[in-house]
Amino acid sequence: MILLFFIDLIVGSVEIPLKEIIKLFFTKTSDFPFFEIIFFDIRLPKTITTILVGSSLSVSGLQMQTIFRNPLAGPYILGISSGASLGVAIFVLGSSFFVGNFLFQIIGNLTIIIASLIGSTFVLLLILFVSMRVKNVMTVLIMGIMFGSAASSIISILQYFSSEAMLKSFVIWTMGSLMITKSQLIILTPIILFALLISLFSSKILNLIMLGENYAKTMGLNVRNSRIIIFFSTVLMAGSVTAFCGPIAFIGIAVPHISRFIFKTANHNTLTIASILIGSIMMLLSDIISQIPENTNLPINTVTALFGIPVVIFIVIKRRF
Repeated sequence: MILLFFIDLIVGSVEIPLKEIIKLFFTKTSDFPFFEIIFFDIRLPKTITTILVGSSLSVSGLQMQTIFRNPLAGPYILGISSGASLGVAIFVLGSSFFVGNFLFQIIGNLTIIIASLIGSTFVLLLILFVSMRVKNVMTVLIMGIMFGSAASSIISILQYFSSEAMLKSFVIWTMGSLMITKSQLIILTPIILFALLISLFSSKILNLIMLGENYAKTMGLNVRNSRIIIFFSTVLMAGSVTAFCGPIAFIGIAVPHISRFIFKTANHNTLTIASILIGSIMMLLSDIISQIPENTNLPINTVTALFGIPVVIFIVIKRRF
Protein backbone atom coordinates (compact mmCIF):
# COMPACT_ATOMS: atom_id res chain seq x y z
CA MET A 1 0.00 0.00 0.00
CA ILE A 2 2.85 2.38 0.85
CA LEU A 3 4.54 1.57 -2.47
CA LEU A 4 1.36 2.24 -4.46
CA PHE A 5 0.75 5.38 -2.40
CA PHE A 6 4.00 6.93 -3.66
CA ILE A 7 3.49 5.63 -7.22
CA ASP A 8 0.06 7.27 -7.28
CA LEU A 9 1.67 10.54 -6.21
CA ILE A 10 4.22 10.28 -9.02
CA VAL A 11 2.02 9.35 -12.01
CA GLY A 12 -0.17 11.86 -13.83
CA SER A 13 -0.16 14.22 -16.79
CA VAL A 14 2.85 15.90 -15.18
CA GLU A 15 5.36 13.37 -13.87
CA ILE A 16 6.97 14.44 -10.60
CA PRO A 17 10.28 12.68 -9.82
CA LEU A 18 10.34 10.46 -6.73
CA LYS A 19 13.03 12.56 -5.03
CA GLU A 20 10.80 15.64 -5.42
CA ILE A 21 7.81 13.71 -4.03
CA ILE A 22 9.82 12.67 -0.95
CA LYS A 23 11.13 16.21 -0.51
CA LEU A 24 7.62 17.67 -0.78
CA PHE A 25 6.22 15.04 1.54
CA PHE A 26 8.69 15.72 4.36
CA THR A 27 9.78 19.36 3.86
CA LYS A 28 6.72 20.78 2.04
CA THR A 29 9.02 22.65 -0.34
CA SER A 30 10.44 22.07 -3.82
CA ASP A 31 12.88 23.71 -6.21
CA PHE A 32 9.98 23.87 -8.69
CA PRO A 33 7.01 25.91 -7.37
CA PHE A 34 4.50 24.35 -9.79
CA PHE A 35 5.33 20.91 -8.30
CA GLU A 36 4.15 22.24 -4.93
CA ILE A 37 0.82 23.33 -6.41
CA ILE A 38 0.27 20.01 -8.21
CA PHE A 39 1.31 17.97 -5.18
CA PHE A 40 -0.59 19.75 -2.40
CA ASP A 41 -3.69 20.87 -4.33
CA ILE A 42 -4.27 17.81 -6.56
CA ARG A 43 -2.10 14.72 -6.03
CA LEU A 44 -2.02 14.40 -2.24
CA PRO A 45 -5.77 15.06 -1.67
CA LYS A 46 -6.63 12.59 -4.46
CA THR A 47 -4.36 9.86 -3.09
CA ILE A 48 -5.69 10.26 0.46
CA THR A 49 -9.23 10.15 -0.95
CA THR A 50 -8.37 6.96 -2.82
CA ILE A 51 -7.31 5.23 0.40
CA LEU A 52 -10.40 6.45 2.27
CA VAL A 53 -12.71 5.28 -0.52
CA GLY A 54 -11.11 1.84 -0.85
CA SER A 55 -11.08 1.13 2.88
CA SER A 56 -14.60 2.40 3.58
CA LEU A 57 -16.33 0.63 0.67
CA SER A 58 -14.53 -2.62 1.48
CA VAL A 59 -15.46 -2.57 5.16
CA SER A 60 -19.07 -1.61 4.43
CA GLY A 61 -19.27 -4.55 1.99
CA LEU A 62 -17.83 -6.91 4.62
CA GLN A 63 -20.41 -5.76 7.16
CA MET A 64 -23.31 -6.17 4.74
CA GLN A 65 -22.21 -9.67 3.72
CA THR A 66 -22.12 -10.72 7.37
CA ILE A 67 -25.36 -9.06 8.45
CA PHE A 68 -27.41 -10.31 5.49
CA ARG A 69 -25.54 -13.66 5.27
CA ASN A 70 -25.21 -12.99 1.56
CA PRO A 71 -21.86 -13.41 -0.23
CA LEU A 72 -23.00 -11.08 -3.02
CA ALA A 73 -24.04 -8.27 -0.68
CA GLY A 74 -22.33 -4.90 -0.97
CA PRO A 75 -23.22 -1.21 -1.00
CA TYR A 76 -23.47 -1.15 -4.80
CA ILE A 77 -25.23 -4.51 -5.40
CA LEU A 78 -27.75 -4.03 -2.57
CA GLY A 79 -28.73 -0.62 -3.90
CA ILE A 80 -27.30 1.40 -1.00
CA SER A 81 -25.10 3.38 -3.38
CA SER A 82 -28.13 3.89 -5.66
CA GLY A 83 -30.06 5.27 -2.70
CA ALA A 84 -27.19 7.65 -1.97
CA SER A 85 -27.15 8.63 -5.65
CA LEU A 86 -30.89 9.32 -5.47
CA GLY A 87 -30.40 11.59 -2.47
CA VAL A 88 -27.68 13.52 -4.30
CA ALA A 89 -29.75 13.62 -7.49
CA ILE A 90 -32.77 15.06 -5.68
CA PHE A 91 -30.54 17.70 -4.15
CA VAL A 92 -28.41 18.53 -7.21
CA LEU A 93 -30.96 18.11 -10.02
CA GLY A 94 -34.03 18.95 -7.95
CA SER A 95 -32.54 22.16 -6.60
CA SER A 96 -31.76 23.33 -10.12
CA PHE A 97 -35.34 22.55 -11.15
CA PHE A 98 -37.17 24.09 -8.19
CA VAL A 99 -34.92 26.90 -6.91
CA GLY A 100 -32.25 27.36 -9.59
CA ASN A 101 -28.49 26.99 -9.61
CA PHE A 102 -27.79 29.99 -7.36
CA LEU A 103 -29.21 28.40 -4.19
CA PHE A 104 -27.40 25.15 -5.00
CA GLN A 105 -24.05 26.99 -4.98
CA ILE A 106 -24.85 28.59 -1.60
CA ILE A 107 -25.88 25.41 0.24
CA GLY A 108 -22.56 23.63 -0.31
CA ASN A 109 -20.88 20.31 0.30
CA LEU A 110 -22.27 19.40 3.73
CA THR A 111 -25.84 19.27 2.42
CA ILE A 112 -24.74 16.92 -0.37
CA ILE A 113 -23.46 14.49 2.27
CA ILE A 114 -26.70 14.80 4.28
CA ALA A 115 -28.77 14.14 1.15
CA SER A 116 -26.60 11.13 0.29
CA LEU A 117 -26.87 9.70 3.81
CA ILE A 118 -30.65 10.08 3.83
CA GLY A 119 -30.95 8.27 0.50
CA SER A 120 -28.65 5.40 1.50
CA THR A 121 -30.36 5.04 4.90
CA PHE A 122 -33.79 4.82 3.26
CA VAL A 123 -32.73 1.99 0.93
CA LEU A 124 -30.88 0.16 3.71
CA LEU A 125 -33.98 0.25 5.92
CA LEU A 126 -36.06 -1.16 3.07
CA ILE A 127 -33.57 -4.00 2.59
CA LEU A 128 -33.52 -4.66 6.35
CA PHE A 129 -37.33 -4.86 6.37
CA VAL A 130 -37.28 -7.35 3.49
CA SER A 131 -34.50 -9.45 5.07
CA MET A 132 -36.57 -9.79 8.27
CA ARG A 133 -39.54 -11.10 6.27
CA VAL A 134 -37.67 -13.17 3.69
CA LYS A 135 -34.82 -15.49 4.67
CA ASN A 136 -33.68 -16.49 1.17
CA VAL A 137 -30.41 -14.67 0.40
CA MET A 138 -31.04 -14.50 -3.33
CA THR A 139 -34.48 -12.94 -2.79
CA VAL A 140 -32.95 -10.23 -0.61
CA LEU A 141 -30.29 -9.67 -3.27
CA ILE A 142 -32.90 -9.38 -6.04
CA MET A 143 -34.94 -6.95 -3.93
CA GLY A 144 -31.82 -4.82 -3.42
CA ILE A 145 -31.31 -4.73 -7.19
CA MET A 146 -34.99 -3.76 -7.62
CA PHE A 147 -34.67 -0.93 -5.11
CA GLY A 148 -31.56 0.24 -6.96
CA SER A 149 -33.45 0.14 -10.28
CA ALA A 150 -36.33 2.11 -8.79
CA ALA A 151 -33.89 4.75 -7.54
CA SER A 152 -32.30 4.89 -11.01
CA SER A 153 -35.72 5.42 -12.58
CA ILE A 154 -36.44 8.38 -10.32
CA ILE A 155 -32.98 9.76 -11.11
CA SER A 156 -33.76 9.48 -14.85
CA ILE A 157 -36.95 11.53 -14.37
CA LEU A 158 -34.99 14.21 -12.50
CA GLN A 159 -32.37 14.22 -15.27
CA TYR A 160 -35.07 14.75 -17.90
CA PHE A 161 -36.34 17.92 -16.20
CA SER A 162 -32.99 19.31 -14.99
CA SER A 163 -30.97 22.12 -16.54
CA GLU A 164 -28.25 21.30 -19.05
CA ALA A 165 -25.41 22.42 -16.76
CA MET A 166 -26.63 20.42 -13.78
CA LEU A 167 -27.31 17.37 -15.96
CA LYS A 168 -23.74 17.39 -17.29
CA SER A 169 -22.33 17.72 -13.76
CA PHE A 170 -24.44 14.85 -12.48
CA VAL A 171 -23.60 12.49 -15.38
CA ILE A 172 -19.87 13.10 -14.86
CA TRP A 173 -20.36 12.50 -11.12
CA THR A 174 -22.01 9.10 -11.77
CA MET A 175 -18.87 7.90 -13.59
CA GLY A 176 -16.95 8.15 -10.33
CA SER A 177 -14.06 10.45 -9.58
CA LEU A 178 -11.42 10.66 -6.87
CA MET A 179 -10.63 14.30 -7.65
CA ILE A 180 -12.07 16.23 -4.72
CA THR A 181 -11.01 19.56 -3.28
CA LYS A 182 -9.14 20.03 -0.02
CA SER A 183 -12.26 21.56 1.58
CA GLN A 184 -14.28 18.47 0.61
CA LEU A 185 -11.53 16.19 1.94
CA ILE A 186 -11.63 18.01 5.28
CA ILE A 187 -15.31 17.05 5.55
CA LEU A 188 -14.92 13.50 4.22
CA THR A 189 -11.90 12.40 6.28
CA PRO A 190 -13.32 12.64 9.84
CA ILE A 191 -16.59 11.00 8.74
CA ILE A 192 -14.79 7.99 7.22
CA LEU A 193 -12.31 7.66 10.10
CA PHE A 194 -15.14 7.79 12.65
CA ALA A 195 -17.12 5.13 10.74
CA LEU A 196 -14.04 2.89 10.37
CA LEU A 197 -13.39 3.21 14.11
CA ILE A 198 -16.95 2.04 14.80
CA SER A 199 -16.38 -0.88 12.42
CA LEU A 200 -13.15 -1.92 14.14
CA PHE A 201 -14.89 -1.95 17.52
CA SER A 202 -17.82 -3.88 15.97
CA SER A 203 -15.67 -6.82 14.86
CA LYS A 204 -16.61 -8.92 17.90
CA ILE A 205 -20.29 -8.16 17.25
CA LEU A 206 -19.97 -9.38 13.65
CA ASN A 207 -18.25 -12.57 14.84
CA LEU A 208 -21.21 -13.33 17.11
CA ILE A 209 -23.85 -12.47 14.50
CA MET A 210 -22.07 -14.70 11.96
CA LEU A 211 -22.63 -17.68 14.30
CA GLY A 212 -26.38 -16.99 14.37
CA GLU A 213 -28.69 -14.54 16.08
CA ASN A 214 -29.90 -17.08 18.66
CA TYR A 215 -26.32 -17.87 19.68
CA ALA A 216 -25.52 -14.14 19.82
CA LYS A 217 -28.50 -13.56 22.13
CA THR A 218 -27.40 -16.36 24.47
CA MET A 219 -24.01 -14.64 24.68
CA GLY A 220 -25.75 -11.50 25.90
CA LEU A 221 -25.63 -9.49 22.68
CA ASN A 222 -28.42 -7.04 21.94
CA VAL A 223 -28.85 -7.96 18.27
CA ARG A 224 -31.20 -5.10 17.43
CA ASN A 225 -28.92 -2.38 18.83
CA SER A 226 -25.87 -4.06 17.30
CA ARG A 227 -27.49 -4.01 13.86
CA ILE A 228 -28.27 -0.32 14.24
CA ILE A 229 -24.62 0.44 15.10
CA ILE A 230 -23.33 -1.54 12.10
CA PHE A 231 -25.91 -0.01 9.73
CA PHE A 232 -24.99 3.44 11.01
CA SER A 233 -21.31 2.94 10.17
CA THR A 234 -22.18 1.40 6.78
CA VAL A 235 -24.41 4.31 5.82
CA LEU A 236 -21.75 6.81 6.92
CA MET A 237 -19.09 5.12 4.79
CA ALA A 238 -21.10 4.30 1.66
CA GLY A 239 -23.17 7.49 1.74
CA SER A 240 -20.32 9.97 2.24
CA VAL A 241 -18.10 8.28 -0.37
CA THR A 242 -20.93 8.27 -2.90
CA ALA A 243 -21.69 11.92 -2.18
CA PHE A 244 -18.22 13.15 -3.12
CA CYS A 245 -16.83 10.45 -5.43
CA GLY A 246 -19.90 9.03 -7.11
CA PRO A 247 -21.21 5.45 -7.02
CA ILE A 248 -18.03 3.35 -7.23
CA ALA A 249 -18.87 -0.26 -8.06
CA PHE A 250 -17.60 -3.74 -7.09
CA ILE A 251 -14.96 -2.77 -4.51
CA GLY A 252 -17.40 -3.41 -1.66
CA ILE A 253 -18.35 -6.88 -2.89
CA ALA A 254 -14.95 -8.12 -4.14
CA VAL A 255 -12.48 -7.06 -1.44
CA PRO A 256 -14.06 -8.98 1.52
CA HIS A 257 -13.82 -12.22 -0.49
CA ILE A 258 -10.23 -11.50 -1.46
CA SER A 259 -9.47 -10.88 2.24
CA ARG A 260 -11.04 -14.21 3.24
CA PHE A 261 -9.14 -16.01 0.48
CA ILE A 262 -5.75 -14.55 1.45
CA PHE A 263 -6.01 -14.81 5.24
CA LYS A 264 -8.08 -18.04 5.40
CA THR A 265 -10.18 -16.82 8.31
CA ALA A 266 -13.71 -15.75 9.20
CA ASN A 267 -12.56 -13.72 12.20
CA HIS A 268 -13.70 -10.12 11.66
CA ASN A 269 -10.90 -8.77 13.85
CA THR A 270 -8.59 -9.84 11.03
CA LEU A 271 -10.98 -9.36 8.11
CA THR A 272 -11.81 -5.74 8.95
CA ILE A 273 -8.15 -4.69 8.98
CA ALA A 274 -7.44 -6.85 5.91
CA SER A 275 -10.34 -5.23 4.03
CA ILE A 276 -9.02 -1.76 4.89
CA LEU A 277 -5.57 -2.62 3.52
CA ILE A 278 -6.65 -4.62 0.45
CA GLY A 279 -9.39 -2.12 -0.40
CA SER A 280 -6.84 0.70 -0.26
CA ILE A 281 -4.45 -1.29 -2.46
CA MET A 282 -7.16 -2.04 -5.05
CA MET A 283 -8.29 1.57 -5.24
CA LEU A 284 -4.71 2.89 -5.50
CA LEU A 285 -4.00 0.36 -8.26
CA SER A 286 -7.26 1.30 -10.02
CA ASP A 287 -6.38 4.99 -9.84
CA ILE A 288 -2.90 4.37 -11.26
CA ILE A 289 -4.34 2.31 -14.14
CA SER A 290 -6.96 4.99 -14.84
CA GLN A 291 -4.13 7.46 -15.52
CA ILE A 292 -2.30 5.27 -18.06
CA PRO A 293 -3.99 6.87 -21.14
CA GLU A 294 -2.00 9.97 -22.08
CA ASN A 295 -3.55 13.38 -21.28
CA THR A 296 -6.75 11.88 -19.87
CA ASN A 297 -8.13 9.87 -16.95
CA LEU A 298 -10.42 6.86 -17.35
CA PRO A 299 -13.59 6.90 -15.19
CA ILE A 300 -12.64 5.06 -12.01
CA ASN A 301 -15.77 2.88 -12.25
CA THR A 302 -14.56 1.28 -15.46
CA VAL A 303 -11.34 0.14 -13.78
CA THR A 304 -12.90 -1.11 -10.53
CA ALA A 305 -15.40 -3.12 -12.58
CA LEU A 306 -12.53 -4.93 -14.34
CA PHE A 307 -11.21 -5.96 -10.92
CA GLY A 308 -14.53 -6.74 -9.28
CA ILE A 309 -16.55 -8.54 -11.96
CA PRO A 310 -14.22 -11.60 -12.20
CA VAL A 311 -14.43 -11.99 -8.41
CA VAL A 312 -18.25 -11.88 -8.50
CA ILE A 313 -18.35 -14.44 -11.33
CA PHE A 314 -16.00 -16.71 -9.38
CA ILE A 315 -18.21 -16.47 -6.27
CA VAL A 316 -21.36 -17.31 -8.23
CA ILE A 317 -19.73 -20.33 -9.96
CA LYS A 318 -18.08 -21.59 -6.77
CA ARG A 319 -21.27 -21.41 -4.70
CA ARG A 320 -23.48 -22.55 -7.60
CA PHE A 321 -26.30 -20.11 -6.97
